[in-house]
Amino acid sequence: MTEDRNIGDIREMEVRLAELERLADELGSVQEEEMVESLDRAVGLLGEINNSIEVGLRSASDGERELGEVLGSMDFGPFDEALEELERQERNPGERGS
Repeated sequence: MTEDRNIGDIREMEVRLAELERLADELGSVQEEEMVESLDRAVGLLGEINNSIEVGLRSASDGERELGEVLGSMDFGPFDEALEELERQERNPGERGS
């Protein structure tokens, strides 16, 4: 479900960027009285894009923190011991584990 939301967020940002590009292309031909309105809309779009990016960064940070908590609570002792045993066997090929 998070992936669907991310795709939706990306599509919304693409729409905002396309509108921003359209506004930029039109600025050269806009009459002075419409210029302020176009620039206000561009500033609004930039604000929306910035907010979307900040929300994405906070979400990624939260996910990273949750993952760190999960990994921190796991016991890798048996895995570490098995890995050390394999490394020891590689250094001493004729030796068997105890």
